[in-house]
Amino acid sequence: MAPARKPQPPSFAAEHRRHVLKTLLYAALAAGGLVAGPAHADDWPSKPIKVIVPYTPGGSTDIVTRIVVEKLGPRLKQTIIVENRPGANSSVGSAIAAKAAPDGYTFLSILPAYIINFHLYKLGYKPDDLVPVAQMADLPLFLFVAQDLPVNSVAELVEYARKHPDKLTYASSGNGSSAHLTGADFALRNKITMTHVAYKGSAPILTDLLGGRVSMVFDPILVPMQYVKQNRLKALGFTGKQRWPTEPSIPTMEEAGMPGFVTGSWAGLMAPANTPKPIIERMAREISEIVQEPDVRQKFLDAGFLPASGTSAQFAELMKQDSARYAGIIKQARITVD
Repeated sequence: MAPARKPQPPSFAAEHRRHVLKTLLYAALAAGGLVAGPAHADDWPSKPIKVIVPYTPGGSTDIVTRIVVEKLGPRLKQTIIVENRPGANSSVGSAIAAKAAPDGYTFLSILPAYIINFHLYKLGYKPDDLVPVAQMADLPLFLFVAQDLPVNSVAELVEYARKHPDKLTYASSGNGSSAHLTGADFALRNKITMTHVAYKGSAPILTDLLGGRVSMVFDPILVPMQYVKQNRLKALGFTGKQRWPTEPSIPTMEEAGMPGFVTGSWAGLMAPANTPKPIIERMAREISEIVQEPDVRQKFLDAGFLPASGTSAQFAELMKQDSARYAGIIKQARITVD
């Protein structure tokens, strides 16, 4: 009796025919509405939306995002979940968003660190993996200094730095943060030397600033200003174009003797590349309307933010301009990271 023949694997041609027939069958069923196809912008949103904040809870980005999301959910008639994914100067959360499906159900809230990272780090995602949706807020910065530092103006601070080279230290929430590069820019413009001290978050910065273990920081108004009012810190200047409404006694950096030193941070929303354009336009429109609502404007002001509205194209232009500016500071200051 002849041995049974072993079953032979299907040939490539047979597999190819089977794949083609399966594809044609699926397409026919989808056309007839018998199977679910990809989601369309007209159906959006039909399930909860996730907004990734690549920082710890309680920081500037987190606060801005939650204020906006609180209003955005009812407008879209859908639940919006804020998910904090901190780490590596925002690149951990950014990488997660960059790999998400472009279906309008994942967004990323960012600060300028997002664009700065591309100039400093090797990242697991590319600039075009995410696209701008809308800016939400401007975050102008104040120059706060330790109470025991013997200066009471920007001019005195610069003079002190020149008389005591390498004695001044400036803090930031991490290498490549906007506070880091703002401090570096301050040193470059005044031809002084300062040592950068990177922290993991704002809380330890405040602790060391209050204790005099670090000299200064460029930071939003939110937390440090209460200590200025208690005479435990000093605020020497403001990086906005005009004085802050609730702190009219603090001069702008330009008024303090630094022409052109108008800078700051901002918060905005990104989406995975290829997210349907109608969804991005809808989100931008809703955000622009939300940040102009009186109660939202007041919440922003109380937290040290200014509402910002506009299209995704306008936000993209802002990011482009700031990317070039920060690249120049990084090059001139010879900033590198490990």
